[in-house]
Amino acid sequence: MKHFFLYISLIICGFSTYAQINELGVFIGGVNYIGDVGPTKYIAPNESAFGILYKWNKSPRHAYRFSYTQGNLNSKDIDSDVPSRNLRGVSFENSVKEFSAGLEFNFLDFDLHDSDAIITPYIYSGISYFIYDEIFIIDQTSRVDYQSSAASIPMVIGVKGRFLEKFIIGAEVGVRYTFTDNLDGSNPKNDNLESLRFGNLNSNDWYVFTGLTLTYTFGKNPCFCGE
Repeated sequence: MKHFFLYISLIICGFSTYAQINELGVFIGGVNYIGDVGPTKYIAPNESAFGILYKWNKSPRHAYRFSYTQGNLNSKDIDSDVPSRNLRGVSFENSVKEFSAGLEFNFLDFDLHDSDAIITPYIYSGISYFIYDEIFIIDQTSRVDYQSSAASIPMVIGVKGRFLEKFIIGAEVGVRYTFTDNLDGSNPKNDNLESLRFGNLNSNDWYVFTGLTLTYTFGKNPCFCGE
């Protein structure tokens, strides 16, 4: 972990030498899951989430974005509006620790040279890699089998604006489509637990981060002009 933060620091310093505007900050919000257990609402954070993020603004319209975000997942059938789930009464607990990299696109020019207040909606996508527990359900509650990992595709929409000259605040909702169907214990990979599988085994799980970002801008102002 010590080496990881050292590498990140060297990368940021390297970016600064190329006269780009950099952003470094935090994400604070909530997380919820969508799958075979519990409610089916897409934006319904029920656990806290937090993270760190770095952006390298390449132009007023796009930036390369890197982040680490984590949060706990839990859901209960008893909270579902679906009668069959409500009667089943299953619940689970898990967690996600996500590393993500991709491109953020601004719908309006977000020129950090401009001294006036600036605001824009934006979208972000790329690729994420997350660590989670492979779990299974027994006696209607989840048990951990082993730790695993998988990829996901982030699809984020938000709005951001600058204040106090050096700070940018944003609000965003980020849906992740995962390449696993066992965040909830419904489809354990372990073949010894095959008898415990349930639900739609052909549909992968999702999780959603919803919250606020706060970043600090630093580095020399770039020239956003044609080369």
